[in-house]
Amino acid sequence: MSTIDLHIHSTVSDGVYTPTEVVNKAARAGMTVIALADHDNVDGIAEALEAAEAAPGLTVIPGVEISTDVPDGEVHMLGYFIDPTHPELLSALAAMRGSRETRAQQMVEKLAGLGFPVDWARVQELAGDGTIGRPHIAQALLEAGHIATIQEAFARFLAWGGPAYVGRDKMNPEDAIGLIRRAGGLPVLAHPFTSNNTESLVAALKESGLAGMEAYYKAYTPGEIAILVGLADKYGLIATGGTDYHGLDEKAEMAIGETDVPLKAAEELTALAGKQV
Repeated sequence: MSTIDLHIHSTVSDGVYTPTEVVNKAARAGMTVIALADHDNVDGIAEALEAAEAAPGLTVIPGVEISTDVPDGEVHMLGYFIDPTHPELLSALAAMRGSRETRAQQMVEKLAGLGFPVDWARVQELAGDGTIGRPHIAQALLEAGHIATIQEAFARFLAWGGPAYVGRDKMNPEDAIGLIRRAGGLPVLAHPFTSNNTESLVAALKESGLAGMEAYYKAYTPGEIAILVGLADKYGLIATGGTDYHGLDEKAEMAIGETDVPLKAAEELTALAGKQV
């Protein structure tokens, strides 16, 4: 069990727990550093930072996860230590959230056409005040009895290239890196194996200002982690990591802290940002 988890979601995007609940769960688990990195949304950061004031020994890094496009699929960019009040960042994220809702509606329509209908109102209800995402559609599919697990929803329908997948308006990774930098943050490539040519992508993004890449991620094998740590070393990047925790399936999903992220990942990030853990 690690005390570092740099990739956690809340109800502000597609997680189950509020930012306060995330912080409280992390504190109970003995975490020392976590990052709240909701999809295209920074509205939970203030709440998380406030909750952390009542959790001695726990540092919350303000973050965001931005979806971007590459020719062979999706690439997600994490931004750490961003300014959650930065006007350009807020404007860009608001536009992306609007695109997410349109996309989700189109996915629901595709599912109906495939013979797996779900109620759009229920998807909205599951999202609440947060950003609508594929996990909400997956939950609706599960409730409707069309699938047995959340993972099955993605494997059968919702993953990139799947029969119900719909693309949406995204920026490219280089633009996301620039946006994160202008908002005072450090850009880090999330779960790098979503790209078919990871090293070429990393090399190109390093030239654009990439600061780090996730190496210690979720269910990555020791061999995969070793490859990514080697790439990080080769290109002078910080090797970070986290569980990508959403709280959607407590039986199958890794809990906060269950990915073995070394302390130096947080130390190197905070040093580069000029902060202290």
